[in-house]
Amino acid sequence: MILSSMRNVVFGYGEEPVIDRLTLDIEAGQFIGITGPNGAAKTTLLKLMLGLLRPWSGTVTLNQEIAAGGRLEIGYVPQQVASFNTGFPSSVHELVRSGCYGRLGLFRRFTKEQEELVERCLRQVEMWDYRSRRIGELSGGQKQRICIARALAQEPQVLVLDEPATGMDAASRAGLYKLMRHYVSVHKRTVIMVTHGQEEAGSYLDSVINLERREREGWTCLVTNSCSVRFGQEE
Repeated sequence: MILSSMRNVVFGYGEEPVIDRLTLDIEAGQFIGITGPNGAAKTTLLKLMLGLLRPWSGTVTLNQEIAAGGRLEIGYVPQQVASFNTGFPSSVHELVRSGCYGRLGLFRRFTKEQEELVERCLRQVEMWDYRSRRIGELSGGQKQRICIARALAQEPQVLVLDEPATGMDAASRAGLYKLMRHYVSVHKRTVIMVTHGQEEAGSYLDSVINLERREREGWTCLVTNSCSVRFGQEE
């Protein structure tokens, strides 16, 4: 089933397009990698796909039929979550709990099941032992993991990760890829991940959108799904 369809999408910064006549289908229920060199418009593609950017022309459509309760839940972990400063007041546990707020209603009364969900998400990213620490006290890789836990606590149908392995060591990166593979295979969710580590993550992925520059052809999108697009340089 198609999750997101992009048809003849054009988008750019200033007067020059960085994405030109993009046509791309994203399948639901897959672990999808988006990879390519710096400047290949990976984050721009991701934001267009999520509706965070509006294309100059063309269409972007999310399939609401797969949404639970009529609403498609998307968990998004952006780049540079390590920018939490040392004065950030929240604890690890509080931040991950906030991922549940959208389901709690006005008074935000946590049930036993939701508390168990928060604990499970923190354990999955190996951060339960840090639950009482302040965010600003953590390393960049640790901050990345708790932001992933917060996104998991939303119980989204689609989890979108923009270079989530930044700041993680090799063992943590491998654990992340295994967790995302489990999330897709067992829980039947969709994970879309921007990554520079295709060699490490490749064996866990169902498909890869690879952005590369070919001589005399500009930026080209190579993917197992239907895709025809030219990419320019991103700001």
